[in-house]
Amino acid sequence: MKKVPVALLNITKRFGKGEEIIKAVDRVSHEFEAGKLTALLGPSGCGKTTTLRCIAGFYQPEEGDILVDGKRVNHLPPYSRPTGTVFQNYALFPHMTVFENVAYGLRVKKLPEPEIKQKVAQGLEILQLSGMEDRRPDQLSGGQQQRVAIARVLVNEPQVLLFDEPLSNLDAKLRVYMRGEIRNLQERLEITAIYVTHDQEEAMSISDTMLVMNQGRVEQVGSPLDIYRKPATEFVADFIGMTNFLRGTIKSTGDPRMRVSIYNVSFELPADDRFDVGEVVTIVARPEAIRFSEGGEAAFNGTIHSAFFLGSLVRYEIAVGDGDLITMDDSNPVRLLSKGSKVKVEIIPHSVYLKKVEKTK
Repeated sequence: MKKVPVALLNITKRFGKGEEIIKAVDRVSHEFEAGKLTALLGPSGCGKTTTLRCIAGFYQPEEGDILVDGKRVNHLPPYSRPTGTVFQNYALFPHMTVFENVAYGLRVKKLPEPEIKQKVAQGLEILQLSGMEDRRPDQLSGGQQQRVAIARVLVNEPQVLLFDEPLSNLDAKLRVYMRGEIRNLQERLEITAIYVTHDQEEAMSISDTMLVMNQGRVEQVGSPLDIYRKPATEFVADFIGMTNFLRGTIKSTGDPRMRVSIYNVSFELPADDRFDVGEVVTIVARPEAIRFSEGGEAAFNGTIHSAFFLGSLVRYEIAVGDGDLITMDDSNPVRLLSKGSKVKVEIIPHSVYLKKVEKTK
C-alpha cells in the first residue's frame, strides 16, 4: 500500500447506548492528498467534526483504521500523532503571553530553551506576529488570536494540520480575510491540511478537494468546481449553493448534439449516451444558469414572484409552467423588475447538468 499523509479505511464511530446509539461516522474511507487542503463539509450533525477528531486522536473509531504516513495510529493518543489541531475556540491560555502560548507544547516536550526561542520566533514570523510576544490574548484582535493558535500548532512541526471550524467565532469580513491567510499559509508551507466547516463558500474558496458529508457518510468527493457544477446527488446540489431542479424530457439524441424539452420549449446540449429519447431527466441549474431572454425557440414565459436586490446581483423567484418557482440571478443589474412583471427566460446550456431521475425509496 502506498504511503499517503492520512488514509481512512472504513472508519465508523458511534455514540450512545442501546437503542440510543447513533452512527456519527458510517464506514468512511478516503485518502488525503499530500500538500493539499481538503475540506470536510456538511450540515450540523453530518459527521465531519467527528471524523476530524478521530484523525486527531480525540475519538477512537469502533471499526476501521486510521493511517498516518502509512502507519496505523488508532491506538495513539493525540500528543503522539504527527498531527496538529487548530480549534474553534483557539484554546489560548489567557494568563500566558503570546510567546508562552506558542512555546507551551515545546516546553511540554522539554526542548532546550534556545531551540524553543528559535522555533517560536520562526512561527511568529510566519504568522506575522513578530513584536507581539509579550501581549496577552485579551490584548489581541480575533484574527491575531487565531494566528497565535495556528503558530502554536506549527512550531510542533506536524505532518498534517487539522482545522476544526477555526473561523466560526469571527465576524463576516474578518472570516473572509482569515480564510485567505490560512490558504496562503498552507500553500506556502505545502503542508497537508484537513479543514472542517459548514460554510459552503468558505470550503469552495480555500480547498483543493471537498468531501461533502451527510448523515455520517460521504456523499461526494471532488474539486470545488466539479462538485458545484456536477453534484452527484440532490443533497449535494441543494447543500452547495442554491439550485433549481427542473424536470425535462430527452427529445432527440445524436452526435454531437441532443435536444432537451422543458416547459414546452427545447434547447440543445452536447450529446450524452447516458440518456435515451423520451427519458425524463433532472436538469440541475444554478441561479446563474438562467437568464432573461428577448425571445426565441428556447425561451419560456414566466412571472416575477419576488425580487431581492443583493448589490452585485438581483435574485429573482420566477413562476413558470404550472406554478413552479425557479430562482434566477441577474448579475450587474441595471433594472429591478417588480412583482407580477411578465418575462421570458432561457437556460444557458453549458451551465447546466443532467441527471437521471433519482428513484424514490
